Amino acid sequence: MSKRRSFLKSATMLGAATLLHQTSWGNKSISFSEPKTKPKKLKPGDTIGLVAPGFAVKPEALYLAEDTLHKMGFKTHYTERIKGNYGYFSNTDEERAKDLNEMFANPDVDAILCARGGYGCTRILDLLDYESIKNNPKALIGFSDITALINTIYKRTGLVCFHGPVGSTIDDEYSQSYFKKVLMEPQETLPIKNAILNDPKQYRNSEYYRYTITKGVGQGELVGGSLTLVTATIGTPYEIDFTNKLVFLEDVEEAPYRIDRMLTQLIDVDTFLKAKGIIFGVCKGCDRKRTTENFTLREVIMDRIAPLGIPAVYGMSFGHIPQNFTLPIGVEASFNAYKKQLRLLEAAVS
Repeated sequence: MSKRRSFLKSATMLGAATLLHQTSWGNKSISFSEPKTKPKKLKPGDTIGLVAPGFAVKPEALYLAEDTLHKMGFKTHYTERIKGNYGYFSNTDEERAKDLNEMFANPDVDAILCARGGYGCTRILDLLDYESIKNNPKALIGFSDITALINTIYKRTGLVCFHGPVGSTIDDEYSQSYFKKVLMEPQETLPIKNAILNDPKQYRNSEYYRYTITKGVGQGELVGGSLTLVTATIGTPYEIDFTNKLVFLEDVEEAPYRIDRMLTQLIDVDTFLKAKGIIFGVCKGCDRKRTTENFTLREVIMDRIAPLGIPAVYGMSFGHIPQNFTLPIGVEASFNAYKKQLRLLEAAVS
């Protein structure tokens, strides 16, 4: 059973709880058009704050993240809150939100890396100090359930955030390479190349196959992340507006029928049909053998996405896998589905 199976069950509760806390939202269709803000580029010697806004972090995973970042030339900082356990969370909602708020407000912290993902980020969205975040722009990096944070913060403040490795996965050479290219070596244009699959377990695994779903090209701002999290915010104040966007999606340990249900839900969102491109990463653990009672992952994706006529591709190097590009939320990019190419068209940091 998926570790995040309970998320969608609680999605409706999320919308209700949020409206109780923030009645000023009213209609979910309210949209923000904050000017885009780019965090400053990172350099050796900068301090990266580590947070755990969802699940608890094992001590060995925290120490590994510290060690990796130190070897990359960074200093690290974290509070005692990250070491806690509150059920499956690292701490209470209030303490997890306070940790993130303090990291943004702390002038000695240059960027924030989520030590891991795991359910819990949606529970703190209405506890974040968006005004302080806007006034103290810095890079926030993570993936999986961190999807909720990076898309919401961009929507509410205009701050470019980053779908990239977490502390427990940043020890990969490919992931580090694009982390540095995007966050430390800003370029006006940056082609993002897929990882070379040298590991036979990946090369022969159907979940890593790369294929075009619909030919075509598109250009727009990048949004997206975990398919589970993206669909779970639909109908809440944190729903993503996909209009004219390049939407990137991935997931982990979800059977094809669950991928089918989530994609079907997305197709029912008006703005999703206005996307300029759909880019799937690797959906690890999501494929099944074809039987008379089951479809493969590829069959589901082709069935749901191809009829939309939107340029789309599957198998790019991001997801719950060792190799992850760093994708900046809100940055303009171009996409060629036939060639399976993605290119950033502006620097993500200043």
